[in-house]
Amino acid sequence: MDGAHLFQSSVDRTMPIRLMHYVACFYSELLKQKVTTPRLGLPPVFPVVLYNGLDRWAAPLDVYRMIAPEPPSFLQVYQPHLRYYLVDEGRYTDQELGLVQTPLSGVFSVEKASKDRRSLQQAVDRIVAIIQADPNKNRIDTIITRWLKRHLQRLGAEVDLDRLNSLVEDKDMLAENLRTWAEKERQEGRQEGRQEGEQRGIEKTARNLIKLGVLSDEQIAEATGLTVADVEGLREQGTP
Repeated sequence: MDGAHLFQSSVDRTMPIRLMHYVACFYSELLKQKVTTPRLGLPPVFPVVLYNGLDRWAAPLDVYRMIAPEPPSFLQVYQPHLRYYLVDEGRYTDQELGLVQTPLSGVFSVEKASKDRRSLQQAVDRIVAIIQADPNKNRIDTIITRWLKRHLQRLGAEVDLDRLNSLVEDKDMLAENLRTWAEKERQEGRQEGRQEGEQRGIEKTARNLIKLGVLSDEQIAEATGLTVADVEGLREQGTP
């Protein structure tokens, strides 16, 4: 059985049409390459969509459901049908994923934890344990490591990906990199908080000077370090 797999990060309401196109192209290529013939027949296909978006999946699961209005009964038999199997990552809880010790459940755990650095490390530890218990661990390790490097790159992780060749063998190095990344983000967050606080203080001073009505916008800008345009904007907003 062959499968038409598609990884989707956002809801695509045209998915049934896209999958029908992919399957048709797949069959066409099999005939073109003489892998089979019309007389020998075509192999079955199991279309699967892996979805990891935040919104609920709203696309029809069968292209027939896109036909509107629904045709009368004598025409229904002539309409196209192609149903796909949806794996909606967001519908699985952490508890449910923890009960399924498979590489795919490990991948889902990593993706769900991507916004929380501590949870991300725990999810990576879990997927390493899954790989180590797999009878095909060398092959699975290679595939998952390659995927995780791309995933961390998309997240903008400051991790030495060039040195990451095996999740099993390099897990300690990866854990240290993730800890360093998390600490740097915390420091940057604190710095941004301080800067935002300082900016609010400067704007408050400028508003007070505007309220006094003694200084010009140019003088207020010079006194606070704001631009004249910033002062003008605060004046237009009014003073509390």
